[in-house]
Amino acid sequence: MTTLQILGWIYLGIMLGSMGGVFGLSLFQASRVADMKATINDLEFKNRILRGENDRLSKRGKPAKEKEEIGRKNQSKNRLIF
Repeated sequence: MTTLQILGWIYLGIMLGSMGGVFGLSLFQASRVADMKATINDLEFKNRILRGENDRLSKRGKPAKEKEEIGRKNQSKNRLIF
């Protein structure tokens, strides 16, 4: 075999090995990527729910005072003590 043939076989081996390695790694990573996508979708769903809950609670405002309580405070101020 000539040197050119040997270098050709080495080049072919490196090319086939690298393509096989990339293919093998992609098979192992596919399940992890699917897991991560499912986690991202779950977290986005929780985020939407919590934002809606936050908006709902922030729109309520402070509770109004009862009218009877306001009237009692005014009456106690208007009393004259002798």
